[in-house]
Amino acid sequence: MDSAWSTSCFDNFCHRNCLDSPPNPRSSHSRGLFLGLRPFQSEPASVKANKLTNARIIELEQRLTELEKQNQQLKQLLGYFEKSKQSAITASIIGRSADDWWQQVIIDRGTKNGIKKGFAVTGVGGLVGRVIEVTPNTSRILLVSDPTSRVGATVSRSRTMGLIKGKSSQIAVMEFFEKVPDIKPGDTVTSSPVSQLFPAGLPIGRVQSVDLEKGPAPEAKIILTAPINDLEWVIVHPFHSDLESK
Repeated sequence: MDSAWSTSCFDNFCHRNCLDSPPNPRSSHSRGLFLGLRPFQSEPASVKANKLTNARIIELEQRLTELEKQNQQLKQLLGYFEKSKQSAITASIIGRSADDWWQQVIIDRGTKNGIKKGFAVTGVGGLVGRVIEVTPNTSRILLVSDPTSRVGATVSRSRTMGLIKGKSSQIAVMEFFEKVPDIKPGDTVTSSPVSQLFPAGLPIGRVQSVDLEKGPAPEAKIILTAPINDLEWVIVHPFHSDLESK
């Protein structure tokens, strides 16, 4: 009696545990249940070919877009170059540090190309900076956006003069010599005819705002018209500065 009851309990126990427990993938009885559950299935050759073709098309489209952008920039630069009456040298940006992004750039032209320290540098839109160091094949440019940069400037409309200082951004600050300068938002600003570092009349930017209460001198925020953040090509203009020769 006890033996029959024990056998029955054992059978019931095994039956319940077999139903409640997950199948063991190593068990010969459950192995067949897992054959159709592989996580990775091989793709047909046609699907792989289509994916590769699509990837190639996207790559070519991206390259075409980049070439069109470069072509547009070169056309703009050519148009600006043709308008320049002075002899000038075109150059591309080949070096720029992330830490000094708004301070300096390196171009692929040097003394072998006739570039000298103190030459002015412009781009599409206007003034970019000036040459501060030259090697036979490269030149270092101090950007107008550098905090150490100083540019004598004139408000085109009123001929009010001031000094532009870089602020490590597309916005610079113009400090005035007069207590009540004749300037307003929207005015254009160019390099001053009395500047000793830059040729006169180079476009610099446009007045964004004016603060006449600023001490010790009134100042204005200037939006630089040359795209300093996106420079790829520039034009170097011969300019002999008396300050550089000292």
